[in-house]
Amino acid sequence: MDNKVVVITGASAGIGAALAELAGKMGWKVVLAARREPELRQVAARVGSEALPVVTDVSQRADMQRLLETALARFGHVDVWVNNAGRGISKLVSELTDEDFDEMMRVNVKSALYGMQTVLPHFQSRGRGHLINVSSMLGRVPYVPERSAYNAAKHALNALTANLRQELRERYPGIHVTTFLPGVVATEFGVNALGGGVDSRKIPGAQSVEEVAAVLVETIEQPRPEVYSRPAYRQQVIEYYSSEDLAIPEPGAPGNKRP
Repeated sequence: MDNKVVVITGASAGIGAALAELAGKMGWKVVLAARREPELRQVAARVGSEALPVVTDVSQRADMQRLLETALARFGHVDVWVNNAGRGISKLVSELTDEDFDEMMRVNVKSALYGMQTVLPHFQSRGRGHLINVSSMLGRVPYVPERSAYNAAKHALNALTANLRQELRERYPGIHVTTFLPGVVATEFGVNALGGGVDSRKIPGAQSVEEVAAVLVETIEQPRPEVYSRPAYRQQVIEYYSSEDLAIPEPGAPGNKRP
């Protein structure tokens, strides 16, 4: 049996919860992290007896360290660490406050940095491991001006992920570092955004959490540096950066559903 131990942040709902449930069906041991204890325990119950819920504030470095220590105490090792927690915003650049920007960087970038730095020594000691940072298509192409500081945060996350991959490539070839880029996903992301927003579950063409989770599981089984939740997204990125004016594709164009 495949005894992978997978740590997932932001696991109380959305992509994280769907990934946890699918990982449980794969026979993997799952450590679920989020702030909302009742919801976290509900997901753990659906995953099964090998699920370990750990109430965690990912914006606190000490909480991330405790998350790792709790996982190791229960299972002895960690094979995969998925930095999935994050939050959006619904404000234009001209409307952003210092607090808005700091919150986006704290929740979307610093939380992932804490996760990377926390699990890395463990991976290095074993000479293997897989780190997945869940970014966004908005971290490649900033389709939506109202996501402003979220877009910026995901661009920063992409850079940190790429730099860590470069840092580890020669000395630790057994440690895989993946940037995972979904587009619009049918979750509560929109309504939970700072400042509120459109319910992502009502956006036409939104990808189901089950489909996104399946792509993540396939990524865990076959690690790659960069993975899009839909193949068409890669071509959208290529088209954007090859255009002279960096024009955003029209939302009505085929495949151009905006995150």
